[in-house]
Amino acid sequence: MSQRADFDHIELHLVRVLHTLITERSVSRAALRLQSTQPAVSAQLKRLRALTGDPLLVRAGNGMQPTAAALQMVGPAASVLQETSRLFNPRSRSVAFEPSTSAETFRIAASDYLDPLFLPELVARLKKTAPRVRLELLPLSGDFDYRRSLASGAVNLVIGNWLEPPEELHLGRLMSDEIVCLLAEDHPVARAAHAGRAGKAVSLARSAAARGWTQDKYLACEHVAPTPTHANARGVIDDHLHGLGLARDVVVRSAHFSLIPLMVAQSLLVLTTGRLFCSRYVDSLPVCIVRCPVPFPDLTYYQLWHDLSHASTSARWLREQVREVARGLASHGMLRRGKARATDD
Repeated sequence: MSQRADFDHIELHLVRVLHTLITERSVSRAALRLQSTQPAVSAQLKRLRALTGDPLLVRAGNGMQPTAAALQMVGPAASVLQETSRLFNPRSRSVAFEPSTSAETFRIAASDYLDPLFLPELVARLKKTAPRVRLELLPLSGDFDYRRSLASGAVNLVIGNWLEPPEELHLGRLMSDEIVCLLAEDHPVARAAHAGRAGKAVSLARSAAARGWTQDKYLACEHVAPTPTHANARGVIDDHLHGLGLARDVVVRSAHFSLIPLMVAQSLLVLTTGRLFCSRYVDSLPVCIVRCPVPFPDLTYYQLWHDLSHASTSARWLREQVREVARGLASHGMLRRGKARATDD
């Protein structure tokens, strides 16, 4: 059969089956979502394999995993389905999102690395502007496949920080923040920095550097770090150190990032993260901020979304609210040293 003949026999439903199979990674789950039967979906998978020349899903342990070729097909398949919907459903093109009356559910996956007040302020803003919307805030964790969740429409947005965000996703820069260290006030480095200093409001950067807070001493300290937000990852800090040929001694990893400052306050652990996050705790805990002796680029936070929701008026509105909250954190002086900034996507 010619390539043209193959193409003429591909109906839209088969594209939907392809997208559902790859995102669900299971024939039985795909059958449930498609309101079909497992034998019917199995037959369609066999047909798709013949059309694409690729197995698409392969057995991996007790489940199935998409092939590299299959993962490359998710985005185009989603675009075909979305554009077809717009083509044959004029209402989807013309109906505007009305925040004051909408009862839509938004699902956002986010880390709490940015600022302990970021998500609470976002929730307050959304509920004030769109009182009937529902929100589901999901954590970024090692077992949460955020790329798959965006591609399947299971989440609308992912908010976090990456050295290199995934290329297949749309991104909007929210803000950048200086990387610093958070220490207990009685940590030897902090005690040295306290000499000649009065009050927490004074920056410790120069005094800490002047008293021998070196790269080697930093690396030799015991460190606490968040659990990476995706499988087989080191995390932003350790990725950068690895690129410099360096490694620190991480003795505690915690999935509960907001509890780490309490751990720091009662130990000699060192937390390395953004100044915005650390600054929330210096007035309520016996901790202080010092400059990191290892050169780091600024920590940049993004919101990520998929082609699936790129043209949606409600999703666009949601992204605007996230961006405005980020701008508010910067413009109202919530950063101790003014390093944060918000930009358009």
